[in-house]
Amino acid sequence: MLKMIQICAMTLAATLIPFSAWGQNNLKIGYVNAQAIIAESSEAKLVESQFQREMIPWESELQSLQAEIEVLIEQYQAQQASMPLESRAVREELIVRKQQELQNRAQEIESLASSRRQELVQPLMEKITSIIEVVRREGSYTFIFDSSAGVFLSADENFDLTEEVTQRLAAGGS
Repeated sequence: MLKMIQICAMTLAATLIPFSAWGQNNLKIGYVNAQAIIAESSEAKLVESQFQREMIPWESELQSLQAEIEVLIEQYQAQQASMPLESRAVREELIVRKQQELQNRAQEIESLASSRRQELVQPLMEKITSIIEVVRREGSYTFIFDSSAGVFLSADENFDLTEEVTQRLAAGGS
């Protein structure tokens, strides 16, 4: 999937660059490393901290379910030799059902956590995108690409705008 996105991005760039160069005398291209901008952002660290705090109840819930299963398994193993065959089957079924419930809940929590992380990060991403757009306009850039997307095979570091965007973000934007 990532490879397909990279191919599409390179194809789009290869298609658009000649057309924009045809209509303009000064084609100006820059790039940023969005992952580096986020990594340096104090806001991203606050978002991650808030996310980790919000994950505590979910992690506790999963640990509790896991502990419950471990107790059931220990009890089963301790009593297995003296249990009738039917009782063993019922206990084994209970353990398997509890394990499936844990797995289902873990998947549900993973999905909820992913959505929540996206909600928390979205305002920061909008702010970064806005800053990049200001840099593009002020610098008269035709395109600004994200090098962390893996589209570039090679690029001149003179066109790297990551530090400028990082500084503007740290200063509060624009």
